[in-house]
Amino acid sequence: MQTEIKEPQTKNLLSQHKDKRTKCLVYTRVMGYHRPVESFNIGKKGEHKQRTHFKE
Repeated sequence: MQTEIKEPQTKNLLSQHKDKRTKCLVYTRVMGYHRPVESFNIGKKGEHKQRTHFKE
């Protein structure tokens, strides 16, 4: 899953440091325990994208 980058300055900065970037695992809480989102099936990944994220 890749996100679209809209700012040219950010895109340029990311391309300059592409060799230093690493994969980031995103975890979410499901049924009382934490699981990586990449292990979800297609339907569950779609549900995760549609979730409302709360800020405190």
